[in-house]
Amino acid sequence: MSSPPSSTQQTPSNAVEADGLTRRYGDRVALDRVSFALKAGQTLAVLGPNGAGKTTLLKVLATLLRPHEGDVRVLGSALPAEAWKVRGQVGYLGHEPALYRSLSARENLLFAARLHGVGETRVNELLEAVGLTRRAADRVEEFSRGMRQRIAAARAVLHDPALLLLDEPLSALDVRAVELLDPLIGRGSGRTRVLVTHDIERGRAEADQVLAIRGGRMVALEEAFA
Repeated sequence: MSSPPSSTQQTPSNAVEADGLTRRYGDRVALDRVSFALKAGQTLAVLGPNGAGKTTLLKVLATLLRPHEGDVRVLGSALPAEAWKVRGQVGYLGHEPALYRSLSARENLLFAARLHGVGETRVNELLEAVGLTRRAADRVEEFSRGMRQRIAAARAVLHDPALLLLDEPLSALDVRAVELLDPLIGRGSGRTRVLVTHDIERGRAEADQVLAIRGGRMVALEEAFA
């Protein structure tokens, strides 16, 4: 159901670039001089223990947090100065689905669709793609954790983003659900992706590059060979 981004804007050869990216929470350094470059159409897997700074990195790239030092460019735009240029081109799937639990699955997607100027046809296509057409009118609070994750994944790609930022996207999903989501958020989507995962084997299999961080610092940056 999903296709590569249809934006008429020309995507730069490097979709994401970070040079000396540093982010703090008070006196604590969450990211310490992290540097990497990710080409358009490729996947970067970010590995590391809890508290390593993986989610903070995603939130900086999603323009949800400001970098304190270093140069960061996403889809050719510098952050934070040009964050407004890229927000409509980025899809973010957090570790928690963060849906409106009192709304139905369809209502959640329709709300996001209005924000992005997307029509109802796209909403219906995605409900079918994630296998939830028959449950579309049910409130999200009635859903299992895996079902909520499927709706959140549909919302992340609703506007055909050029870049997907994924934080443990397959958590709580069974094999069938993983297969359903692959054309949307997996390697089969053809999109540029930054993928945070604890699953080292899957991360390497999914990625073109692997970035390992610990305590906010880069431990390794290497090419992945699936």
